[in-house]
Amino acid sequence: MGTATKAAPAGPSLSGDLCWLLARASHSLTTQLTAGLAELGVSPRANCVLSTAMAGEYTQTALAQAVGLDKTTMVVTIDELEAAGLAERRPAEGDRRARIVAVTEAGERKVADAKEIVARIQAEVLASLPARERAHFVGALAHLVGDRLSETAECHPSVRRREPRP
Repeated sequence: MGTATKAAPAGPSLSGDLCWLLARASHSLTTQLTAGLAELGVSPRANCVLSTAMAGEYTQTALAQAVGLDKTTMVVTIDELEAAGLAERRPAEGDRRARIVAVTEAGERKVADAKEIVARIQAEVLASLPARERAHFVGALAHLVGDRLSETAECHPSVRRREPRP
């Protein structure tokens, strides 16, 4: 991986700020995943889209909703995956206007390779916690994302979701 930059620790005003802590953790983990997956030529976003598309027959719109991407970002991501030969759009059986995102054999191999890298990086990150707390931490985050943090609020100006650069 590339040169790591250590961030300054949170000051007293931020050490209990859930939004700041989650954003900081997300950014750091995303940069580590980006560096780790670079050897495969995929971004964390592309890997997320591919691995989710492998789980079922998703239209492009349903896949965007499943992974939390806006329409424009999903189109760009699928265009990149198609150009790399990792995915393809196929007409949906029930609606010829809708497109199913299908993962190619090359895409399936890429996801399998990426899974090992992602698992290693996640294990390294979670190793910072005592062993007995790791599953509880991930479970608690999953619960928050599946419950209270499952929906966004309408706000003005809208919050732009930043995506990692491929």
